[in-house]
Amino acid sequence: MDVDGGGSKRVFYRLGGPQSDPSKNQKVCYHWRAGKCNRHPCPFLHRELPAPPSQQGLNGMASTKRHHAFAADTDGPSSRNRGPNNFNGGTSSTWGRTGGANRVFVRKMEKVCNFWVQGNCSYGDKCKFLHSWSMGDSFSLLTQLEGHQKVVSGIALPSGSDKLYTGSKDQTVRVWDCASGQCLGVINLGGEVGCMISEGPWIFVGIPEAVKAWNTQTNSELSLSGPVGQVYAMVVGNDLLFAGTQDGSILAWKFNAVTNCFEPAASLIGHTLAVVSLVVGANRLYSGSMDPSIRVWSLETLQCIQTLTEHTEVVMSVLCWDQFLLSCSLDRQLKVWVATQSGNLEATYTHTEEHGLITLCGMHDSEAKPVLLCACNDNTVRIYDLPSFSERGKIFSKQEIRSIQVGPGGLFFTGDGTGQVKVWKWSEPAAVTD
Repeated sequence: MDVDGGGSKRVFYRLGGPQSDPSKNQKVCYHWRAGKCNRHPCPFLHRELPAPPSQQGLNGMASTKRHHAFAADTDGPSSRNRGPNNFNGGTSSTWGRTGGANRVFVRKMEKVCNFWVQGNCSYGDKCKFLHSWSMGDSFSLLTQLEGHQKVVSGIALPSGSDKLYTGSKDQTVRVWDCASGQCLGVINLGGEVGCMISEGPWIFVGIPEAVKAWNTQTNSELSLSGPVGQVYAMVVGNDLLFAGTQDGSILAWKFNAVTNCFEPAASLIGHTLAVVSLVVGANRLYSGSMDPSIRVWSLETLQCIQTLTEHTEVVMSVLCWDQFLLSCSLDRQLKVWVATQSGNLEATYTHTEEHGLITLCGMHDSEAKPVLLCACNDNTVRIYDLPSFSERGKIFSKQEIRSIQVGPGGLFFTGDGTGQVKVWKWSEPAAVTD
């Protein structure tokens, strides 16, 4: 693939407060709980007390001394294999029920200060609006990656690579160095990027009428033809690459190691409008569409075995968690599906937001607890504990966040409509003293 050296301006910020002091009074600040604490520093905790010490956190976090890098140490367990579509969690099915051990999230003025964004707020710490792109103390912003001119539609981290790849509707893919956070190059595709995923050393990029496949280890490049219109979603399952297309079909390819190419394997027909989300789990392929239904396909026969029609608008994202299927839609509903004794799925819980939902991403925090990120079309991402749906925090953006990707060592990435990519990191749990 041809890579042109990136010369665009790159701005990197390190936001967030000081690290927790183990010697700090292990008492939660009363004024902080009320949203009124103005002491800097405060001698009491500005967070709820952590979980019992038996719930150990993840190792291998990125060093906070790297002011521009977002590469994580690789000595500890990596969250790369717990990708945004499938992640392990508890076996509880107590959806939406808040227990006494859940965290308390304090709501303040949930609006980012426009003057702070422009760099000229005169109120400083006394401003009643947020001087931050997030609410919540369990994660922080590490770096902002500037360069794309339009919405970021895909983020990928190939296995074994030290580079981050981002795709955009500005018809380019940008390559970022994980050690420095700098853009190494720009790949011009000649068409809007509809989606992008990585599987092993491969990167797959969906563009109108084709899928581009790059092997980051061998530097080989392939072009997979067959799609009609834009490719909006892709997933790999059962040694097949699936692509959801604008005409409502799902195309499948299988890699032939002898010929070193991807050969057409099947075309799954059923949806009447564009397929915009795909996920694989429990030997099934789940597809969300503009029609607006969810179809369940057998990975063995590639036949549709069930159609779910409870959503009333576009099914924007589908996600597998434990034995559950989660789906979200522009109808403002997030549904949790579970298999009955007959094997069919039925909705067991519905969570309703104030705004339409765009994408879901599941991951684990620094204490290995499952959390769900829900991007909404009010330019925010809600962060919830699972399965309680108790709120952990919120991320704000200038425009809608269309892409969320899990990284190693407690990192995760968001890409928004302005073309900006933000790098976030889960905070390490505070030390517990007697």
